[in-house]
Amino acid sequence: MSHQMIYLGHPEDALGLLEVAAPKATLPATRALIASQNGRVHAALGNERDAEQHLGAADELVADGPGNDVPEWVAYFDAAEHAGDHAVSARDLTGIGRPRRASDHFTDALALRRPGFDRVKVMDRVGLAAAPFTENEPEQGAVAAHQALDEAAHIDSTLVASRRNTLLNAARPYRTAAVGEVRTRAADLAAARPTTVAA
Repeated sequence: MSHQMIYLGHPEDALGLLEVAAPKATLPATRALIASQNGRVHAALGNERDAEQHLGAADELVADGPGNDVPEWVAYFDAAEHAGDHAVSARDLTGIGRPRRASDHFTDALALRRPGFDRVKVMDRVGLAAAPFTENEPEQGAVAAHQALDEAAHIDSTLVASRRNTLLNAARPYRTAAVGEVRTRAADLAAARPTTVAA
């Protein structure tokens, strides 16, 4: 439910759900998931210190491993998923003037993804393309964006479309020809598969 609130743009509601879940989380895997999500939500809310505290706690829990008897519903959460949370947190903090290198974490997430997570890999790829724009490297972002948009065109997913919106927002301040091509391609995809959500 907290995931849904994040993607719907309601971080306060996501945080409230995580506060309900946290006392019930006794397994290392669920504690790591909740800590990572808390970090992501606090970053979205601009709470830099809380975001770093929760993400740091998740770093330690992920490094220690998920433990035994991991429930199926949380088995998807691993080091790659945590790196993705780190990446989005870095992006959101950068967006409010507290610069972080989201590209490093998106690169880690892509390297760590297990086979079978094609949609999430494309989301990571689009996030990795958006990151250089917020890191003042628009030409690098334009090159990465074409590869990301090639992959995104083959995935029919609202979440991929939402990440594409984030790419469009990140590229908006730049007016070079290369970035213009990216904006045109992304806008064409947006027209074919519209969504109002950015993630």
